Parts: sequence; structure tokens; C-alpha cells
Amino acid sequence: MVLKNSNSKKTLIVIVGPTAIGKTSLSIDVAQHFNTEILSADSRQFYKELKIGAAPPSLEELNTIKHHFIGNLTLKDYYNVSIYEQEALKTLETLFNKENIAVMVGGSGLYIDAVCSGIDDLPIPEPDIRNHLKNTFDNEGIEALRFQLKHLDPDYYKNVDLANPKRLMRAIEVCLSTGHTYSSLRTKPKQKRDFNIIKIGLNRNRAELFEIINQRVNLMITKGLIEEAKGLHPYKSLNSLNTVGYKELFDFFENKISLELAIEKIKTNTRRFAKRQLTWFLKDKEINWLHPDDKATNIKFIEDLLSSTL
Repeated sequence: MVLKNSNSKKTLIVIVGPTAIGKTSLSIDVAQHFNTEILSADSRQFYKELKIGAAPPSLEELNTIKHHFIGNLTLKDYYNVSIYEQEALKTLETLFNKENIAVMVGGSGLYIDAVCSGIDDLPIPEPDIRNHLKNTFDNEGIEALRFQLKHLDPDYYKNVDLANPKRLMRAIEVCLSTGHTYSSLRTKPKQKRDFNIIKIGLNRNRAELFEIINQRVNLMITKGLIEEAKGLHPYKSLNSLNTVGYKELFDFFENKISLELAIEKIKTNTRRFAKRQLTWFLKDKEINWLHPDDKATNIKFIEDLLSSTL
């Protein structure tokens, strides 16, 4: 199905869900069906060095459909959700000049929300503050960040993902840079985009999802995740590498845990990550939830939604 009516309002089809649920597969099917391109909203897939652990689309998949924001950064690049919002909107503007439909796919809820609804104009952190917080995290662990945020902004502390050091550091940075709480500055009203947005969420039975996650971790190990992580170990202090699949193996390389335990921790932490993703997305009442295995039905459902918005 190809829509070329220049009078139709442009539409962004957003496909979300937990890791390993099948978002990539459906997004490619949808993009092929509507003859369009895909924007990734997976913050780990931005980094070209994470070829296995971030589970980016395969070369075959990338050659099937044009993707944006896959492997576009190096681990040392400074990047944040505000920059992504600006770049993604610019990419959509260019794409919508030739197509009426675009597809966005990913599991990074903050990045998806930035494109769909906008984010607050929060200050760029001062390098000294960022370095200080990074040293605090490296030397004292995540509990030190939690303690500081709870003191500076107890309201945001109640809502933030306390297992995500990047979110904790960002909130503390804003508090220290501005003298105001992070929560008080996140008050910008939802922005109205000049394109329609259709949100599709994928989910399945929890036990099935967890088994798929376990199997995918095993496959990553077979494909060479250990060797990939070993090559990245010298850069482990970078925020971009403080992520599931790498930090556990770094502990193994430093003789803190066995390889067997590292692999088990990757599976456990990936399952926990998937649950946090679902918690985030289930709060969004605009998401239409579908089962990933019903591809033909899902595309028909999207077609019907699209017809109702044009």
C-alpha cells in the first residue's frame, strides 16, 4: 500500500515495546508495506561499536529498508535526547517531503516521547559538574547518586528509574546548574506536531518474552559478544557502555564474577529492563497493543487506523 495523496496529512507510525519483542521485524514489514523509511529510537543502537550487544538490525535488514539513527555515533560522542529530538524532526521533515508515512521504532521511551510530544528546554550540563558526578558514580556507585537526587529533588526521585545512572546524573546536573529542582523545570506542555501519530505497542505472555530474551542472550554469546565486550573494556568508563550486556562482562574480565554468572546476570538484567520498558509504555493510553506474531493482522490494523486519521 502506497499513499501519495499530497493533501493527506503526514503520519508517523511509532512501534514500541520491550526488548526482544519483535519490533524490528514488524517495523520492516510496515515500512515495506507503505514504501517508506525507518527512524530508530533505540538509544543503544546509535553507537556503531555496539554491533552485537545492542541488537541492531542485521545488514540484510538494513539493506532491505533505509534506516536512520543506526550506528550514527561513536561511543565518545556527546549526545542526548534534546539533540535527538531536533535531528529526528529534521529527518522527518525531509522524509515527509517525499512520503506521507514514516516509521519510528524503538524501546527508548524518553526518545520516543521527545519526538511525539517534545521535551523541556533544559540547560546543557557544565563539564565540571558532569565529570564530578561521573567520578562519584565510578567510585561510590549508584547509591551515591540516588542519595544526592533524593536530597535535591525528592519529587523526581519518586518517579525516576532508580536503576538508570544516566537519568539520575542528568537530574542532578540540572539541579546543580540552575538552583532549581529538575521536576519543577519539566513543565513544558505537550507540543502538537504537524503530523499525525499512530502508536503501536507489541507485547506477549511474560514467560514467553523472558524465554525469548534468554535465547537471544545465548545467541549473542555465540555471535561473539564476549569478544566485542573485551575490545570495549578499555572504554568502560564511558556512559554509553554502562549498559546491560557489557557491564556484566566487564566484571568478568576484572575477575569479579565468573563467566557463567556474567551471562546469567545479562539475562536477569535484560528481563528487568524489559519490565521497566513495559511499565513506561503502559502509561501511554495512546498506544494500541498488538501481538507480534500476528503480522498480517497487525498491518491491516495499522491500515484501518491510518484510514481513520486521513
